Amino acid sequence: MTDQKTPSKSYRSFVLVLLTVVYGFNFIDRQIVGILAPFIQEDLGLSNTQLGLLIGLAFAMFYTIVAIPIAWLADRYSRVNILSIALATWSGFTALTGLAGNFVQMGFARMGVGIGEAGGSPPSHSIISDMYPKEERAGALGVYSMGIPLGIMAAYFITASLMGSSGQDVDWRRIFIFLGVTGVVLAIIVKLVLREPVRGAMEFNSRTDIVQPPFKESLKTLLKIPAWWAMCFGIAFGSFVSYAKSAFQTKYLVILDPTFDFQTLVIILGIINGTTYAGGAYFGAKLADKWGAKDIRAYGWLPAIAIGICLPIGIAAFWVTSVWAHLAFSTIFLLFLGIYLGPSFAIAQTLAPINMRAMSTALFFFILNMIALGGGPTFTGWLIDVYRESHTDLMAMRYAVTVTICMFIPSIISFMVVARVLPKDWAEAEQRNKELADS
Repeated sequence: MTDQKTPSKSYRSFVLVLLTVVYGFNFIDRQIVGILAPFIQEDLGLSNTQLGLLIGLAFAMFYTIVAIPIAWLADRYSRVNILSIALATWSGFTALTGLAGNFVQMGFARMGVGIGEAGGSPPSHSIISDMYPKEERAGALGVYSMGIPLGIMAAYFITASLMGSSGQDVDWRRIFIFLGVTGVVLAIIVKLVLREPVRGAMEFNSRTDIVQPPFKESLKTLLKIPAWWAMCFGIAFGSFVSYAKSAFQTKYLVILDPTFDFQTLVIILGIINGTTYAGGAYFGAKLADKWGAKDIRAYGWLPAIAIGICLPIGIAAFWVTSVWAHLAFSTIFLLFLGIYLGPSFAIAQTLAPINMRAMSTALFFFILNMIALGGGPTFTGWLIDVYRESHTDLMAMRYAVTVTICMFIPSIISFMVVARVLPKDWAEAEQRNKELADS
């Protein structure tokens, strides 16, 4: 049932935390394949290209395509119902991943996970935007985006706790089944405790008669907003590097120093992701809101500067000669990498008309994940196999990751375009919403 009252501060904080936890589960599943890559690859006899396909394209293709019709539904029907069903679906396929016996079976399981996860972010972004005014939206979505690093951290910790006493004793199947069952339980909790918020509540107060446009009209409207389009490419190329790095980092470190205790490594990586990446996401969102109040171009400049810093640090991390040095560079890298999340999510929601917010998120993630999640791990895995023909495994990974990190360059350029065109698009978005409210 729709709650017609403005939510209390404590309730909306509770909702934000719960949605962040759900988003974290989304990334636990994505990250766990990369963490367990050496063991899955050995058990199933996979090439680097096949591994990249499982982490990237097999998941992303269905995730991105299905997200659009789900977003269309989320702009019209109960977002809470859609979210809880989606969470139960992807969790069930996560459990089935642990039962896969070959590349094809695991590929189908990953496709199922992608279909389920397509229903996660569009309704969540829309719910948050109807509970927080635009002046606080980047901060709220920044907190929500912390589900990424916190989910990644949890994936490392779960692996460490379930892997057994020996670094070589890793039952990867048991880990997937455990995560799947836990996710189904969380889906039941979401359905029982969340209330559907009023659409446009922060702009229209208590108005509920919001007209939903046809799909083609939604698409045309969003694609005519230059800052929205540039933001999508900015975060897509930035995440292209992030997903590729996450997919092969564990395997790289095992090759770099086979004597380094794997359980210790997993715990350290979890701590780094859960503190520096999460901290970057949180403070980046807060800084964007504060700086953006004085100059709206900050929503473009801040991500451009942060990613510019990440580029040389990311390359250096894969050319140092010890695991500890790599972890030190990765700590700094993740701190700055998290900064672009909050501003990007805020742009996607604020520039979109109120009756198209879930669709905005779906189209945004379509571009993001087809390029980043679908392309990053797949491209890097293929490139590693190419370099292996004439180099050692270690050098092949170094060359491949170095080439991949150069994809930060189009990301920086895209966010600079955002800074240039955002003031006009932001003002037009406010005018559109005002006219919608008065109509």
